Amino acid sequence: MKISVDRDRCEGYGVCAEVAPDLLHLDDDGELVVDVEDLTPEQTETAASAARVCPVAALSLRDAG
Repeated sequence: MKISVDRDRCEGYGVCAEVAPDLLHLDDDGELVVDVEDLTPEQTETAASAARVCPVAALSLRDAG
């Protein structure tokens, strides 16, 4: 699984990065950065939680293939 960010929707609130700091962070310009290419099963659960808390639904999970 991978984390997909809809850059047009993301407003840089950072709530997702608070939920999943080992997977996501905001850079100095307030842009969301995904720190992991392919998610492990444990990371997938954390990423799903981060996607659920996004106030603008900018995150989604997709198959790596």
